[in-house]
Amino acid sequence: MTLITVNDVELDVQISGAGPTVLLVHGWPDTHACWRHQVAALNAAGYRTVAPDLRGFGASGKPEDLARLTVGDHVGDLIGLLRHLDVEKAHLVGHDWGSALVQQVAMAAPVLTSSLTCMSVGHAAAFYGSGLEQREKSWYMLLFQFRGVAEQWLSQDEFRNLREFIATHPDLDEVVERMRDPKALSASLAIYRTGVPPEVLLARMDDSPPLPPVPTMGLWSTGDRYLVEAGMVGTENYASGPWRYERIDGAGHWMQLDAPERVNELLLDFLPGRGEHR
Repeated sequence: MTLITVNDVELDVQISGAGPTVLLVHGWPDTHACWRHQVAALNAAGYRTVAPDLRGFGASGKPEDLARLTVGDHVGDLIGLLRHLDVEKAHLVGHDWGSALVQQVAMAAPVLTSSLTCMSVGHAAAFYGSGLEQREKSWYMLLFQFRGVAEQWLSQDEFRNLREFIATHPDLDEVVERMRDPKALSASLAIYRTGVPPEVLLARMDDSPPLPPVPTMGLWSTGDRYLVEAGMVGTENYASGPWRYERIDGAGHWMQLDAPERVNELLLDFLPGRGEHR
């Protein structure tokens, strides 16, 4: 792991391999470790992987001020990280919140983007346009807005509620151990508090900006407890470049851990530019 200071926050970043850069961005409640199977496969196939712990997660810095834990801060960190590493272009791959973030990176810095892979979470307008079923599955986003209440609910009775909420996480025990640190738990929840405040329900999404004109792939897994398929399928309506959709049967929300061989196969088939070193 490499410690890199970006925007006054120290990020813990796993960098390995040689070749075109693939930026791998995790979601909640994860760290770079959720990409371990993809890192090995991508490195073996001739790619360099860059997998950071987002600010507020893992071993990266954890500002206590919510104003320093916004989606914009995460996007700025990721762009700053690529520039720090002198990356001219990168393939952007994100899961869960990481998918939302790499989409924002691609829109903010299309010049840095070779391709975009969105796992589980699609375009914001498609997500919010997915109907009642998605709103029902997203109930926890409102709970997470309540500072102190959410932390207590998740951690009480030896983290019983957290264990039930993410029961299908392959690394469940490791997640719980990390969240025993109250600072880590609160910092991780900040992305919900700044990224999806209740006011977002009132926002108009029909004029949301499209994704940039780069090859874009969406992956959704049939065992996802938190997201409906329509949110990913509908992302095609906001893709300006070539669009590809793949459904992974039998895998839960954390598809990169549940079905690593299939995810790796799809990534390697989709990513262009293998062997072009940058």
